[in-house]
Amino acid sequence: MSDIYLALVHSPVYNKNMETVATSITNLDLHDIARCSTTYGVKRYFVVHPAEAQRQLAKRIMGFWQEGFGAEYNPDRQEAFARVKIANNLEEVYAEIEAEHGVAPIKVATDARKYANTVTYAQLRKDIRTIETPILLLFGTGWGLLKEDVEKMDLILEPIYGPTDYNHLSVRSAVSIILDRLRGH
Repeated sequence: MSDIYLALVHSPVYNKNMETVATSITNLDLHDIARCSTTYGVKRYFVVHPAEAQRQLAKRIMGFWQEGFGAEYNPDRQEAFARVKIANNLEEVYAEIEAEHGVAPIKVATDARKYANTVTYAQLRKDIRTIETPILLLFGTGWGLLKEDVEKMDLILEPIYGPTDYNHLSVRSAVSIILDRLRGH
């Protein structure tokens, strides 16, 4: 079975005008995705941001729940944050996974749009169960990863569709749905 990694990318991503921006790290993304990652057995959840001030903010938020009063008050949060790592960029993420496994991860982008090398949830779920190569799921904040970055990935996971034409989930919701489809019972 493959080890699953997750990266939440804050830059470069699109804003609602499809301009390239960096988004801010949010308290909810840190907490909710860490908890979801722990529930579904993600080996490591990387929060990727190029700005030192944003990385320090994330460390400060997590530190509250990992030490002192916060850790005593809610030990479950401490456990969830134990698998979170803050990274400067994706190259750092790729290098860490490769150093741990001796092989580069299969990079799987998520997007609300379909691409040529889109893979179904059923196929990726099967791959997770049958191959040993680590898999890195990449999620973009804002309005998603840049198209040119998505196209560089090994695979692109099919979009999440509901019964309506509306298709703009929060990244926290998307992570939860996707992890359940790939690792849930």
